[in-house]
This record gives sequence, structure tokens and C-alpha cells, in this order.
Amino acid sequence: MENVSVQNTDLNTLLSSAYELVAGQNLDEAIRKIQPALGTHFENPELAAFLKCLRYWQDRFESLGRYPSGYEKAEYLLSQWKGFPAFASRGGAAPERCTGAFKGLVFRKALAMYEALADSSVTGLKDADILLRIGKCYKALGEYDKALQHLDAANQIKKENAEIIAELADCYALVGEVRLSKASFREAFFINPAAVDLDNIESAMVCRLADKLRELGIRGAELLEWMPVYGVLFNVFNIKRELRPLEYGKLRQSIYMMETEIRESPQKKNAFLARLVNRYFWLIDHYRMTKESREKIDEVMLKIRELSPALYEEYTK
Repeated sequence: MENVSVQNTDLNTLLSSAYELVAGQNLDEAIRKIQPALGTHFENPELAAFLKCLRYWQDRFESLGRYPSGYEKAEYLLSQWKGFPAFASRGGAAPERCTGAFKGLVFRKALAMYEALADSSVTGLKDADILLRIGKCYKALGEYDKALQHLDAANQIKKENAEIIAELADCYALVGEVRLSKASFREAFFINPAAVDLDNIESAMVCRLADKLRELGIRGAELLEWMPVYGVLFNVFNIKRELRPLEYGKLRQSIYMMETEIRESPQKKNAFLARLVNRYFWLIDHYRMTKESREKIDEVMLKIRELSPALYEEYTK
């Protein structure tokens, strides 16, 4: 180890060197690099945050040996990342360059494992789930062009997958493609709200919408169900499109099934309310775009009013 005099060495320089070692996945050397600063700068907030985060990830990287495959190792690392921001902020928020360094460490490591799996495919065909994970890693690393490339490829293989479309929508938001982002988020929440991983969404637009729903007391699984409804009511998901004939048929069928379920079991109304109202919104938009009669639109509007007068008032004001 280098004989470093802390008195003559700027702590920032030491930390910068340690962050570079973290980026290179050399955690043991990173802690050796910073060791000389501990006696003099032990109360420095960034140094304390760095050491806390470093020990967290040392433990996780040591645990990788329990997992036999690269896929399982990568999945484990990303599962541990989910809890990391809350851990890092205990006792005060960690500096951005600290959390950023460990984010790079985790997602680069996971990315290498996923890419190795994609490259080792016997058939040469790409798996949509692996492409999705590669895209998510590139998005987390800020490499949005590569993220879009892989997510689009995943979307071509696995059509109408809400998680893939939501990740695409998030990337569109991050590169400034607002209309594409809004349209894609609306699609994802229509297909399956429960499949959208809000913890992984960075779009300021969607994060603000989620915060507004929390202010209204809507949380957990319910929050995901109500996101597309309030996305329309708050004019966030305001990019509409005409449905294709097959989509229109499926929409009418799903509405009929939900209406029947509520009619036969009224106690299930709350469970279906958000999804049914969202489908009514889609049906009204389709009618307007295809220049259907006012009577058909009014019929759907009446159904919304019967289900929830409050939502009807919000929708028509």
C-alpha cells in the first residue's frame, strides 16, 4: 500500500481515487486507498457515506458466490440495489457522486452478466427478457441510445408487454421525446398497470403524477391502477390514438366482462373501478377520433357518472 500522508493529501483527491477503484470493481483496494484518511477526517460526511456504502456492497459482492449462474448473480445485485437508496440516505442523504459511483458499479457488473448470456445464446436469437434487462442497465447508466436499442428489440419480440413499453417510455422521456413518452406510458398502464415498476421509472412527469396520487392518499397496488385514470384527469397522458379493429373488439369485450362482474357482484366494484374507468376513457377517445355519433359518447359518459360522480365531474370540468 502507498505510504500516504493525510496531512499533505487532499481528502477529495483520495475520495476521487477511491471512486475510480469502485468503478473498476476493486472494492478492497478502494478501502485501502481511503484508509489513511480515517484518523483525521473520520467526521467528514462524504467519507462516512462512502465507507457505509462500500461495506454494504462488499457484503453483497461476497454473497455472489451463493448463486450458480450469471443470470442469478445479476438478478441478486439488482434486487439489492432496490433497497440501497433508502439505506444510503439513513442518517442524511449520501452525496450524489457517492451513490452514483456505486450505481455504476452495480449496473456495469449486472450488464456484463446479462450481455454474456445474450452473446452465449446457442441459437443466436435474442431473448426479450434479457434484452429488457440489458436495456434497463444501460438506462440506469445514462446510455440512453443503447437502452432504446435493446428495449426496442425486446418490444419487437414480446409485443404488448407493459414492463418493456414502460421502460421504453421512460427512455423517451429521458431523451426529450415527450409525445412518444406520454403515448407509451399510457399504453403500458392500459395493458397492465401492475407490471409497471415505478421504482425504476425516472421520468419527472410520471414521478410527479405518482406523488400527486400519494397526496390523495392512494398508495401501493392501488396507485398503479389509478395512474392512467389520473394521468388523463390531470392532462398528463394526453396523447391519444385511434384503436385498430382488433384492439377495439378486445376493449369492448373487456368492458363487458367488467360490467358483468360488477353487476353480479357489486362488492367488487372498487376492485374494478380504476381499470373500467380507464377503458371508458379509451373508448370515448376512440369514438371521438373515428367521428362516432354523440349518442355513443354520451352513453359512455353516463356510465362513468353512474360509477363515480366525482370522477365524472373531474373528467368533464
